[in-house]
Amino acid sequence: MAYSAPLASGEEQTKSAVFPAEPSGRRALVFWEGFAQTIVLPRVGTLTIGRAPECDVRIDHISVSRRHAALHVGASLAIQDLGSSNGTRLGGHKIGSGAIEPLAAGALVEIGLATIVIHGDDLPQVAHVGATNTHVPEKAVNEPTLDRLHRLIDLVAASRISVVLLGETGVGKEVAAELVHSRSPRASKPLVKINCAALPESLLEAELFGYERGAFTGATQAKQGLIEVADGGTLFLDEVAEIPLGTQAKLLRVLESREVMRLGALTPKVLDVRFVAATNRDLESQVKHGTFREDLYYRLNGMTITIPPLRERRLQIPSLVQGFVAQAAADNGMAAPSLTPQALRLLERHDWPGNVRELRNVVERALVLAGGGAIDVDHLSGLSDPRPEAAALPTSAPLRGELAELEKKRILEALEQSAGNQSRAAELLGVSRRTLLNRLDAYNVARPRKPGPAKPGR
Repeated sequence: MAYSAPLASGEEQTKSAVFPAEPSGRRALVFWEGFAQTIVLPRVGTLTIGRAPECDVRIDHISVSRRHAALHVGASLAIQDLGSSNGTRLGGHKIGSGAIEPLAAGALVEIGLATIVIHGDDLPQVAHVGATNTHVPEKAVNEPTLDRLHRLIDLVAASRISVVLLGETGVGKEVAAELVHSRSPRASKPLVKINCAALPESLLEAELFGYERGAFTGATQAKQGLIEVADGGTLFLDEVAEIPLGTQAKLLRVLESREVMRLGALTPKVLDVRFVAATNRDLESQVKHGTFREDLYYRLNGMTITIPPLRERRLQIPSLVQGFVAQAAADNGMAAPSLTPQALRLLERHDWPGNVRELRNVVERALVLAGGGAIDVDHLSGLSDPRPEAAALPTSAPLRGELAELEKKRILEALEQSAGNQSRAAELLGVSRRTLLNRLDAYNVARPRKPGPAKPGR
């Protein structure tokens, strides 16, 4: 069962390995300093990971011990440190020597300075590994989901591996592709984007592959295809699930041979292009139904990054709103207005089925409706609060009902549990710190103060 994949020194490589045992739908992607391996895991067994040639998963890096860790594969997956010198970390936390920790899909395992990402549809999911035009989340937002997303993008960007970006409409897949490109060694080369759903099949092929003069009626001169334009850089295939089957077959040949043939040409051109694809559809389901080629799916899907919907990263909403307000105001030649606490609260609590794209449109419309004044709830037409009973504030008419008392009690309990730490209390309540402060003011609860320096004893 041993597997050894020596890699050429100083040369970036992307390797794939399938162990002799019956493979499963699970994969381990291994990254270290410009190298990448895709390991198709067996259904059952134990794989040793280390620098020694006899290891099942060989990582030829000085930070990795000869026998560093073991990956236990069965009904579930687990990682075990084998007494390594530099340690094994799971999700940023070091595991003890000999300890065995269960793995979920999307888990990040650090083996010295190498990183392993676990994939498997039958495994429990880590909170989305993922991922913002739409804005890709900024690291300044203190949210673990966003930290994992940026870390994974950094890892993927350093390699040559193809990437599939998954997520609902409007979550920021295009800008995630921009990050993969800008953080890669290809950043100085072109990033070429094409919306595969926007063109009929005949035009899509001409745009992708280019054509020679006279290749068809109307081709009065030769034209480079977008794949050629992206030579040395990255080609972003948005809405990749919409590519017709005939075009899929031609695209597969490009991915396999790294050569492109213009329509009407006699000889191909060798290219170096990295492919990043995006879709809001279930590609595996489309493969099963025969609407997407299985071989193309596996060629494109070297790594999958799922970008979570906005409702799962609400902590990011205030910073996004601030950015969209400032941009919209600048575009309209006016000063950026403020938002009332009630308006911001409604934005934070809305479920955003259209994700960040919807948020931006709502903010831009509200700016116009506000007419230069502060943006209030009345300017946020079409929004609904999924928890109106918890969002109500005793402003114009005091609320003395059970719901208001229950909310106030929960706030006080959270403050007590967090020893007055407002950020921690907000986290326990599942709201932003600003929302918590608004609640305290509404219920006339004094804001906790930081303890001053201790007075000397008498």
